[in-house]
Amino acid sequence: MTLNQILYFQKIANLENYHQAAEELYISQPSLSRSMASLENELGVTLFEKEGRGVTLTKAGKMFLEYADRILTDCHIAVGKMREISMNGGKIDIGYVFPLAGHYIPHRVKLFLEQPENQKVVFNFWQNHTPAIAKKVKTGELDVGFGGCLEKDDMEFFPVANQKLVIITPKDHPLAERESIPFAELNRYPVIGYDKDSWMGTRTRALYAKYNIQPDIIVECPDEYSIVALVRESFGIALMPRTDILELSQGVCIHPIENLDIYHQIFMFWMKERYRLPAVERFIEYMKQQARQDGLQAERETDSKNVLKIYLKDIVNF
Repeated sequence: MTLNQILYFQKIANLENYHQAAEELYISQPSLSRSMASLENELGVTLFEKEGRGVTLTKAGKMFLEYADRILTDCHIAVGKMREISMNGGKIDIGYVFPLAGHYIPHRVKLFLEQPENQKVVFNFWQNHTPAIAKKVKTGELDVGFGGCLEKDDMEFFPVANQKLVIITPKDHPLAERESIPFAELNRYPVIGYDKDSWMGTRTRALYAKYNIQPDIIVECPDEYSIVALVRESFGIALMPRTDILELSQGVCIHPIENLDIYHQIFMFWMKERYRLPAVERFIEYMKQQARQDGLQAERETDSKNVLKIYLKDIVNF
């Protein structure tokens, strides 16, 4: 059975006349008759019966017409959707780590959608840890991911943001009044950490090993929201990136690490050898452009400070 046979059948059923149907379909009547005979033979039923100079549908034909109408309607919708996404529309599925949920992703997506060529684009959001996001990007469930940098030869990684690591303490903690805190102070107090299997969990443990820090990690958390909540309730102190979550949080103090600047980079990543919708390509290029602008601004702010940057992604295998 072919789509053309279904289309021919629908036309004959609506006109109840082979000759008129052949004219509107721009094919010969014998060719149309042979096509319908082949379809009836494949289905094992008679679809039409003669009535005067025309034809009418049999009981089986009326039933088949319901499915034919549904199939051709779906095809018409599908063609329209494909034309839409080949131009300005389409859906973009993105995954991102939890710290980006409060401001970064919503703000960037809003600005992207405000551009005239993107107003028909629809986004689908999914939050999780970097490894889980990368897995869905690999299977094609997500078009683009945002998180840490992984060793994936089949993926492209592009840095889009830098987040400086800080130590946070409760308001009533002995270290709360200090402007900056030596890294070694993490040895002296209970520490709230990340899940050991998460990207931040593996990297912060490598960081501790590099600087001979042996923190007493009393709780492991899945995300920064949980860490901030536990620090606020005086369960311990924590090392985490300075994110929008921190800027909006009350009940905690934020301290730079004394004489040590460590940055957590957020990367955008996607599969290298895979077709992407035009809307996805535009979004990737838009995010790259925004990251370049942010990078230039950061360089202007830090050039005069002559600060040595250490990136958390590079601190491994300790």
